[in-house]
Amino acid sequence: MAKINFGGVEEDVITREEYPLSKAQNSLQNEVVAVIGYGVQGPAQSLNMKDNGINVIVGQAPEFTKDWDRAVNDGWVPGKTLFPIEEAATKGTIIQYLVSDAAQRAIWPKLKPCLKEGDALYFSHGFSITYKDQTGVVPPENVDVILVAPKGSGTSVRRNFLAGSGINSSYAIFQDFTGKALDRTIALGIAIGSGYLFPTTFENEVFSDLTGERGVLMGALAGIMEAQYDVLRENGHSPSEAFNESVEELTQSLIRLVDENGMDWMYSNCSATAQRGALDWLPNFKKATLPVFRKLYKRVKKGEETKVVLKKTGHPNYKDELDAELKIMRESEMWQAGAQVRKLRPKK
Repeated sequence: MAKINFGGVEEDVITREEYPLSKAQNSLQNEVVAVIGYGVQGPAQSLNMKDNGINVIVGQAPEFTKDWDRAVNDGWVPGKTLFPIEEAATKGTIIQYLVSDAAQRAIWPKLKPCLKEGDALYFSHGFSITYKDQTGVVPPENVDVILVAPKGSGTSVRRNFLAGSGINSSYAIFQDFTGKALDRTIALGIAIGSGYLFPTTFENEVFSDLTGERGVLMGALAGIMEAQYDVLRENGHSPSEAFNESVEELTQSLIRLVDENGMDWMYSNCSATAQRGALDWLPNFKKATLPVFRKLYKRVKKGEETKVVLKKTGHPNYKDELDAELKIMRESEMWQAGAQVRKLRPKK
């Protein structure tokens, strides 16, 4: 493991240089990786491993025809590399449990009996294990229980893999029955195309992940964009101007500068007026949002957010209700303006 200094704190990370793909292939040469679920993470991780020469099969419920057909269209062959969930889990030695959190609770009574002594049960989210009192997911003692959690959506995991860069991932060991859980975990992390791997625990992964999704990465970002857009519109600015100042400049310019060299470098490449305003107003936004983030983290740690997730996503009409909520967002003036702005971008 490489010692990396993160702002004065040393952490152990694993890079592709010290654990190359050839080593991962050797570690996994006698394994059959059964990817359960072809929804969000399943397609990316399975295709990346397949491209990296790992023996992979997919388990997907045939009655969910959209996901089953997608797997077929991606080259998985029914009866050869594509099976119903229980059949795939029985054939696998590493079972990657990549269905949604609510579905993990629902499917677990059928999946658990398929696990054989010495198998590895793999997660990309600490949700089901950490909140076992709510999910009922309690693995048998005679299997490894491991985690590799890419820090990006399935779409990004696949896209970055094809670009050669990869998505950074965290990893954790919850249960090491075989004595080879760590090697299995790192090999899988490299096989799915991780840029580098950093250690965590199942608890820390889900606490940080649920906070991040509700906070900066999604919830807070969308809320701040809408608030600024509304203020600009209230003061007579056009939809195009309000959207460009609230969203387009961030996504098309500034965030790319942050990605390259950090926030300070982005500031240094903006006008003096922008720099001064950003530095002066940063403390105000931090002061306003810090109590919200503290409240959010407490709710995550207590399992309150988990209750909401399982309640709202664990019933048959969930997808219809979600589509209705997303439709409201999509048809709002701000995102309708965004659709028009995207059409005006120069064609690549």
